[in-house]
Amino acid sequence: MNIEKLKKLIGNIKKGRIDIPQALEALKMLPFEEMEFATLDTHRSLRQGFPEVILGQGKTAAQIITIIKRMKDKKENILATRVDVVKAKAIRKVVPLAVYSEVARTLFIKSHPIKIIGKGSILVICAGTSDIPIAEEAAITVEVMGNKVDRLYDVGVAGIHRLLHKKEKILSANVLIVVAGMEGALPSVVGGLVSRPVIAVPTSVGYGANLGGLTTLLAMLNSCAAGVTVVNIDNGFGAGYAASLINRK
Repeated sequence: MNIEKLKKLIGNIKKGRIDIPQALEALKMLPFEEMEFATLDTHRSLRQGFPEVILGQGKTAAQIITIIKRMKDKKENILATRVDVVKAKAIRKVVPLAVYSEVARTLFIKSHPIKIIGKGSILVICAGTSDIPIAEEAAITVEVMGNKVDRLYDVGVAGIHRLLHKKEKILSANVLIVVAGMEGALPSVVGGLVSRPVIAVPTSVGYGANLGGLTTLLAMLNSCAAGVTVVNIDNGFGAGYAASLINRK
């Protein structure tokens, strides 16, 4: 249940359109709903402004479908992350309106129109083409949470002129998400250009000494640019969620 539905429910009680037993029936699934394999946090959209997000990794397609059905019953917009192609195909047979991004591995089911609640635009920047899957996970998260999003891809420090050519777009963003692998230098460069929050996302893209993104993570944590904060390796979703919270009106 989201805030608008709760307001409507309270208004209907006040106007006598529904009685107390009916209201209790509508509220009985708050604050959670227990299932055999999961406990769905039905209260989260009231607390945080966005419903629980489904992590597809480690779940079966059948489990994801069951959760989606329960959330659809509550008229929630539904985002699932880390959903592989095989699971997505099985889910879309049952939920044909699900929009799947093979690049980002996200699945989105729109139960109601997305209301823009962000006060400015969020810019997602990535260093190289190999970083795009994580950047897209962040960008889609930002979009479905009600923000305007711009993308700026393949502008890493190996050709820094590509980044500087888009300086106007960079300076106009309210929040920036910067995704990079290898040595992780790009967030420091961007952080040195802007007066806005920069969320750095280290990726596992890189050769052996990259250590699966650990080198990138440590480099970003040691950024000399003030205003740069860092999420976990390959955590595009976490960066998108944090950026959305920062960007709220």
